[in-house]
Amino acid sequence: MEHAVETLSGRRILFVMAARAEYGEKLRARIRPVMTGVGPIEAALNTGIALKVLEAAGEPPDLVVSLGSAGSRVLEQGEVYQVASVSWRDIDASPLGFTKGVTPFLDHPVETPLPIPVDGVPAARLSTGSDIVTGIRYDAIDAEMVDMETFAVLRACQRFAVPLIGLRGISDGAADLHHYDDWATLLHVIDARLAAAIDRLEAAIAAGASFSPG
Repeated sequence: MEHAVETLSGRRILFVMAARAEYGEKLRARIRPVMTGVGPIEAALNTGIALKVLEAAGEPPDLVVSLGSAGSRVLEQGEVYQVASVSWRDIDASPLGFTKGVTPFLDHPVETPLPIPVDGVPAARLSTGSDIVTGIRYDAIDAEMVDMETFAVLRACQRFAVPLIGLRGISDGAADLHHYDDWATLLHVIDARLAAAIDRLEAAIAAGASFSPG
């Protein structure tokens, strides 16, 4: 198994990321994350497998941290944000009388708050979906940033009763994406800032940070 559960100030932390392109030099010096793959299905599947393996070994983590890139048309490009809340923009069973954003027959809100324990890192609301968002499509999304994994990771964490926090660096959104390079340009900046946020997380844990939603 390539990933490892890291110990930060005595707490066992499992980091998860979608793609190796986001896993730069600074992060490699600090963590060995689960690489889930891109999109909600891969993220839920591979996070769930990792958590099940750790549970079976009697070594469940105290916390899961979902980190990587995100898109935003309103937040600062290259900056890192804590995930204040996450929603799932793809699910829509409203023709059957269910609230848009809620999975039928499951008791979850449209928007789930997450802990934001890291001082000095701003927080923003996140929407997860299976599509890459560009242009005017941002107008239909009720969140400041978008990704393709965090809600799925949350559902896996809820299944194993492990708290989740999210850290996302804004890689795109100011202009339309037309090519892989449009997304990848700021990844080296985000790598360094995510690494710094992990250092701040370690300090927050040492100071007794709570992982209750805030």
